[in-house]
Amino acid sequence: MRAFQPTDATRIAVILLSGGLDSATCLAIAREEGFECYALSFEYGQRHGIELDRAKRIAQALGAIEHKIAAIDLRLFGGSALTDDIDVPKNRSAESGDIPVTYVPARNTIFLSFALAYAEVLGSSDIFIGVNAVDYSGYPDCRPEYIESFARMANLATKAAVEGTPLRIHSPLIELTKAQIVARGLELGVDFALTSSCYCPSPNGRPCLECDSCRIRLNAFEELGLHDPLLDRFFETPS
Repeated sequence: MRAFQPTDATRIAVILLSGGLDSATCLAIAREEGFECYALSFEYGQRHGIELDRAKRIAQALGAIEHKIAAIDLRLFGGSALTDDIDVPKNRSAESGDIPVTYVPARNTIFLSFALAYAEVLGSSDIFIGVNAVDYSGYPDCRPEYIESFARMANLATKAAVEGTPLRIHSPLIELTKAQIVARGLELGVDFALTSSCYCPSPNGRPCLECDSCRIRLNAFEELGLHDPLLDRFFETPS
């Protein structure tokens, strides 16, 4: 990483970038708000590495100044269908109130902690995360009260905050529906064909169309009366 000496006019943000629809839109929003964007992704032991390839492409397409991939291994603990030998639920009832096995224990807390360290090194007071509390799978670390609590903790834990430069965690998608997120991303020029949302894609990235994430994504495009461009890469378009 190049040495960075921010000026008073520099606005720098760390963007958590998973390679999915939400984080791509979040990066586009940060850029549109005038931030120099430093993207951060994680090789955390996920069973499907296609999302990291997509994150690289999105970071490049949306003009990130830098894109780092941090290696951590949450397979050490397991406990999630995304890191362990557990089947991903398919066609799960939308009315189910259970937290699904695709939840990765403490993942957003871990990711935000890394982003916090990266932001301090960059001289940044801003972190963007694409969590959503409306159309989501019931994860506890996607709720507004969680983000607010982490921000309070972060401002007690960093040298920058103690010395008078508080951290802000931006979650611009948190109260939007998935359809609203898609619409916002399209307004900002996000190429959703570059993204990957599926919890159990094939090795080449072909989505299953049956997991929670695929179904929420499909419903969003359908609600807008639009075709998901990602599908053109893997499925024939009806004539």
